[in-house]
Amino acid sequence: MGTLKRNQIHKIGFLVTGLVFWLLMTACTTSSSSKKEKDPNSEPPEKIVDLDLDKIKERGYITAIMDNSSTGLFIYRGNTMGYEYELLKAFAKSQGLELRINVTPSLEEGFRKLNAGEGDVLAYNLTVTKDRKKRIAFTHYHNLVKMVLIQRKPDNWRKMKLHEIEKQLIRNPVELIGKEVVVRHHSSYFDRLQNLSNEIGDDIIIIEDSPEVETEAIIRKVAEGEIDFTVAEEDIALVNSTYYPNLDIRTAVSFPTQIAWGVRKNGDQLLSALNAWIIEMRRTSEYYTIYNKYFKSRKASLKRTQSEYYSLGGGKLSPYDSLIKRSAAELEWDWRLLAAQIYKESRFDPNAESWAGAVGLLQLLPTTAEEYNVTMLEDPVQNLYAGTQHIKWLQSYFSDVIIDPLERVKFILAAYNVGHGHVMDAIRLTEKYDGNPQLWEDVKEYLLKKSNSNYFNDPVVQFGYCRGIEPVTYVTTILSIFKNYKILFPEGLEVEAESPVPSENI
Repeated sequence: MGTLKRNQIHKIGFLVTGLVFWLLMTACTTSSSSKKEKDPNSEPPEKIVDLDLDKIKERGYITAIMDNSSTGLFIYRGNTMGYEYELLKAFAKSQGLELRINVTPSLEEGFRKLNAGEGDVLAYNLTVTKDRKKRIAFTHYHNLVKMVLIQRKPDNWRKMKLHEIEKQLIRNPVELIGKEVVVRHHSSYFDRLQNLSNEIGDDIIIIEDSPEVETEAIIRKVAEGEIDFTVAEEDIALVNSTYYPNLDIRTAVSFPTQIAWGVRKNGDQLLSALNAWIIEMRRTSEYYTIYNKYFKSRKASLKRTQSEYYSLGGGKLSPYDSLIKRSAAELEWDWRLLAAQIYKESRFDPNAESWAGAVGLLQLLPTTAEEYNVTMLEDPVQNLYAGTQHIKWLQSYFSDVIIDPLERVKFILAAYNVGHGHVMDAIRLTEKYDGNPQLWEDVKEYLLKKSNSNYFNDPVVQFGYCRGIEPVTYVTTILSIFKNYKILFPEGLEVEAESPVPSENI
């Protein structure tokens, strides 16, 4: 019996050992499989749309993916500005392209949009890194900057001596051990701080903010005492230290890094064109004028940030926003469209006067204003009233001429600039030469041709010669300004569905 029991025990032990071995192997296999699923290198690569410069030129515009920041894109006193924006605009012009903007706060979303074809250039004051090179192609750098630690000076720093302030600030990165540093999500700052942790031999506590929070918003959190530290490129830090004098930005955490734009990895033509342009641009005085305007002119930066007409702070377009909104409501227009027209006419200067004698916000001629019993054209209220009444008259005039309300607004703007008679001449010419008289794209070509005697002497033309480039440029410019206003001032006027100008479609 004892021997039998021992044999049974041996068998049971063998079975248990086998079962344990099997369970361990299964667990290892499952764990390995799980790790493979989580390994980003095992995931299929991003699908990249086939859209290079030749196709971009065919469609006539290039789209830049940007953030709304003091170095990227903003509006000040009605003018669209920004270091990245001005450079991109200059490049687009060199290629004969219209520049369009896709504002995207999230870096990760920006990468996705680029490869999906929702934008053509990624422009975020972007640091070149090896990991990012796996996803996109980088242009030649347009700037070289180091990363710096952004920290707050002591509360009573204005009353302290310099050496007393220095004692309370971090100057050696080793002092960051155990400190929390909040950085932009999916940014190169995170990688840099990880490397810095390895270099100093201990842990810096690195926290990524939410994906939609931009670098400048995190810098503001430091200035306001919500967090203690963040990291940014020195050029961005310099601009923001102008806004927040209680910030210190003198501690470097990296060597100079390349700042460049990103394009799709299969965009060889676009990459080649951008590289050639950037290298040439950096040799010109124009580049340094643009650079100094945003990074070296501290007084101008401070003036902007203290203005209520700054899209990153004050949130107003002009001193006349409330008047413009009331007039736009009467026209059933998005108020930002009317604001764009006023900016084009006078840059919101009620005392502006043209060489032809047009006066005020909407640049009215005295003869036009008298039709609406207005004589004080420098008065913003009276000027906007007369201008609004004139636009209403044009709306009525073209209501039966142009069927599509989205197209009609372009004809109205052109007529405001050059007179409805010249626009009607162009419509008749378009119809005579088998174009589509309902489409502004067709009609504007014949408005341009009205400076040619073969066309302004045509029997269907009633108003003779016209320098058509002016109304055509007028319409294009206003609609471009309007698009930028919609991007950076998203709170548009609520309008009825049958409004002649639904803002989301223009």
